[in-house]
Amino acid sequence: MADSDSSTAGAHATAASDYRLFLRFAIPSLLGVLAFLTPMFEDGKITIGLAILSNALAALMEGWLGPIAGIVLAASALLSIYATTTRARRTPGGLFASLFDIGTPFVLVRIVGAVFAAMTLFGVGPEWIVGENTGQVVLFDVIAALVAFFLFASFLLPLLTDFGGMEFVGTLLHRVFRTIFRLPGRSAVDATASWLGDGTVGVIITSKQYEKGYYSARESAVIATNFSIVSITFALLVANFTEIGHLFIPFYLTVTASGLVAAIIVPRLPPLSRKRDDYWPATGKQVAADSGEGLSLFRWGLQRAMKRAAHSPSLGQLLRDGATTYAEILFGLLPLIMAIGTTGIAIAEYTPIFDWLTFPLVPVLEAMHVPEAAAAAPALLAGFADMFLPAILATSIESEFTRFVIAALSVTQLIYMSEVGAVILKSNVPLNIFELAAIFLIRTVITFPIIVGIAHLFVF
Repeated sequence: MADSDSSTAGAHATAASDYRLFLRFAIPSLLGVLAFLTPMFEDGKITIGLAILSNALAALMEGWLGPIAGIVLAASALLSIYATTTRARRTPGGLFASLFDIGTPFVLVRIVGAVFAAMTLFGVGPEWIVGENTGQVVLFDVIAALVAFFLFASFLLPLLTDFGGMEFVGTLLHRVFRTIFRLPGRSAVDATASWLGDGTVGVIITSKQYEKGYYSARESAVIATNFSIVSITFALLVANFTEIGHLFIPFYLTVTASGLVAAIIVPRLPPLSRKRDDYWPATGKQVAADSGEGLSLFRWGLQRAMKRAAHSPSLGQLLRDGATTYAEILFGLLPLIMAIGTTGIAIAEYTPIFDWLTFPLVPVLEAMHVPEAAAAAPALLAGFADMFLPAILATSIESEFTRFVIAALSVTQLIYMSEVGAVILKSNVPLNIFELAAIFLIRTVITFPIIVGIAHLFVF
C-alpha cells in the first residue's frame, strides 16, 4: 500500500513538473508571438505590437533621439580608441572588451560615424555629409528610429527564441529541411532561429556549430547565407521607413516566399554547391543521431520545447542579456550605419556610380512594369554595402509598388557588408568576400522577379 501511495505521489509530482514546464514554454512563447507576429491595428493600419511600443516612445522622445544617438556614437568612438590603445594593460575578455576592443579597421569606422553624426547635429560640413537627404536622413530618421525600436526588441525577442518556441517550430519543420534544403534535420532549429531572430546571431550560432563538428563546411555556408536573414523587427522597421508599414503582413509573406525559393535554389549553384562536406579539423564530425523515435512530430516538438524551457533564462538573465544586446546595437551597429549609410547615400546622390552600374537594368525593370525604373535601379545593388541603404534610396520614390519591391528585395538579399557579411568574414564559416558578392548577386537575380510577380498578382 505504501509503495502504491509513493508511486501515485511520484506520478503527481512528475505531472505537476511537466505542467509547470509546459507553462514556462507556452506563456513566454505566446507573448513573443503576440509582440512580434500578431497583426494589430494602429491608426487604422495593420502593424505589430512591438511597432506600437516603439512608435509611442519615438513620439514621446521626439526631437531628442537624434542628439542622444549622436552622444552614443561619440562614446562608441572614444571608448573604442581607449580599449584599443590600452589592450596590453587590461585583462582580456569581458563585456567592455567585446563591445569596444574591436580592431583598428572597425575603430576607424566608428570614428567616421561619430564625426559624421557630430557634423550633422551641428550643421557643419559639406552638404554631401550633413544634407537633408544624406546625414540628416541617416541620423534623425534611421538611427533615431533604431534607438527606440531596439530598446523593446532587445528585451522582448528572447520570449520568442529562448523558451522553447524555436525548438517546437524547428522540430515540426525538420523533415522539410532535410528533404528540400539538403540540410540535416537538427539544423531546422538553428535555421528557424536565424530566420525569425537576429541575422548576426544566426551567423555566430552557425559558426559555433561548425567549430563543434555539428555542421559540415557546406552546411554552415548554406545556413549562414540563406537563413541568417534580418529579424522580423528590422524588417518591420524597413517597411515603416519606406512607408509601407500598413502592408507589413503581405510584405513579410513576400519576403518569406522569395527567401524560401532562394534557399532551395542558391545552395544548388556555385559557389555553395562546390563546398565540401568536410568538418572542422580540430573536432571532426560530432553529429549525433536525431531522437524522437516513436513520437509524433507534435509530441517530439513539445518535448524539445519543454526541455529548452527547463533551461530557459531567469528574469535577471533576460534583463542582462537584453541590456547586452541593446548595447551591442547602440555601440556597434549604429556607427556602422552612420558611416556606411551616409557614404552610400552620398555616392548615390552626388555621383553617377550607381546609375552607371545599374543602367542596363532599367529596361529590365520597365519590361517587368516596375514604375520609376530609373530611380529604382540603383537600389538593386546598393544593399551589398548596407541593408538599409536601398530603403533610404527608396524614400525619393513616389510609387508605393516600387517602394514595396525595393524594401522586400533589400531584406531577401541578406548579405550586406556593414553587418552580416562582416560577421561571416570574421567567423570560421568558409566563405570569402568574392563568394559573398556572388551569392548576393545570385539571390538578387532569383528573388527580384518573384517579389515583383507577387506584388503584381496579390498585393497591388
